Amino acid sequence: MTGLAACSRVDNGGGGTGADGEEGQSTLERLREQGFVAVALANEVPFGFVDSSGEAAGQSPAVARAVFEELGVPEIQASATSWDGLIPGLQANRYDVIAAGVFITPERCEQVSFTEPTATSPEAFLVDEGNPHGIQHFEDFADNPDLTLAVLNGSVEQTYAEYFGVPGGQLELIPDQTRGFELLQSGRVDAVSMLAVSHTYLLIERDLEDEYTVTDPFYPVMNDNEEKGWGGLCVRQEDEELLSEMNRVIGEFKESGRLLELGEEWGFTEDDLPDETTTAELCEG
Repeated sequence: MTGLAACSRVDNGGGGTGADGEEGQSTLERLREQGFVAVALANEVPFGFVDSSGEAAGQSPAVARAVFEELGVPEIQASATSWDGLIPGLQANRYDVIAAGVFITPERCEQVSFTEPTATSPEAFLVDEGNPHGIQHFEDFADNPDLTLAVLNGSVEQTYAEYFGVPGGQLELIPDQTRGFELLQSGRVDAVSMLAVSHTYLLIERDLEDEYTVTDPFYPVMNDNEEKGWGGLCVRQEDEELLSEMNRVIGEFKESGRLLELGEEWGFTEDDLPDETTTAELCEG
C-alpha cells in the first residue's frame, strides 16, 4: 500500500509532550520545531492501521499527514493502540493527535476536541458467507439469545447494541478489528459490528470476499433520529490554536476536492464526505 510510507513511521509509543512546550511555545510551534507529530491509530482498516510494510496507513492518517504537511510539520510518527485507549492516551500526552476515524459524539466532546468532520460510513455486520443467521440489525441479537456479537470496546457500536437491547452476555468486547475477525473465523462470534467500509476493505485486502459477507449497510435510528456518525481528528482541548489551523486546512481540502482524493485510495466515495453538518452540532447531540 502507498500513501504514508514516504514520510511516516510506526513507533511503540508516541512523542506527545502536552499542550505546552518550552515557556510561551504553542503545540503547533513545538511540532514545527521537532519536525513530526505523534499520532495514535487503532488498527481499523481503512480508517487507520499499520500495513504489511509496517507503515501507518488509512484514510485518517492520510488526512493527518496532508494537513500537517500544510502546517509545516513534515512527518507523522504513529502509535497503534486499543480503541478504548485512544482518548486516555491523548489526555496523558502520549501523542498529539488521534487519527482513527473516531466518531464525534457529545460524550467524547467532553474529553477531547474534534476537527470538523472528515468522513462517514453506515453500519454493517461482517458474517460468514451467505449470512446463515440472516443478521441485518442489532435487534436480531436481542431477539436470538444464541447469537453473539463482537464490538469495539468503547465504540458507538457498543452503544448501539446496548440501546437495542443486546444482553451483555451476547457481546464480545474487542480491542481492535483484527481480534474481531479472529473471533469470527474461529466461530466464537456470529458477527462483527463496525462500519461498512471497514468490513469491505478488510475482505478486499485479505482476498476473503468469497468466504465472508458484509450485510446491507444502515444507519441506526435511536430516539427517532437517524444516527449518521461523522469521524474527525482529535486533539487535546487546550490545543485551540492547533485545532483552528487544522480546521482551516481541512476546510480548504473539502473545497478543493483534496479530501476526496485522500480517501479514495481507502474505499471512500463522495457519499462518505462531509455534508454541512458541523462538529458543534454533533457535540450538542
